[in-house]
Amino acid sequence: MKCEELLAALNEYVDGQQKSALCQALQEHLAQCNPCQVVVDNIRQTITLYRCGEVVPLPAELHEHLRDLLRERWAARFPPDQAAR
Repeated sequence: MKCEELLAALNEYVDGQQKSALCQALQEHLAQCNPCQVVVDNIRQTITLYRCGEVVPLPAELHEHLRDLLRERWAARFPPDQAAR
């Protein structure tokens, strides 16, 4: 199995939804490929952090600042005069 094949099937593998034959191939690849091990470990840690995390509301001032910043960047990237074309 090549790294590209592993990456294509990674979400299902990490979620435990892959068929056993493919899981075996993925595990064999991971046993020999440190870069792919790092990717899988990072994904698993991210999922764990997400599931264990609590919702922290943004302060209104920060929310407004982020909204304004996103609108500015959107307008700079997609100027209104280009949308009419």
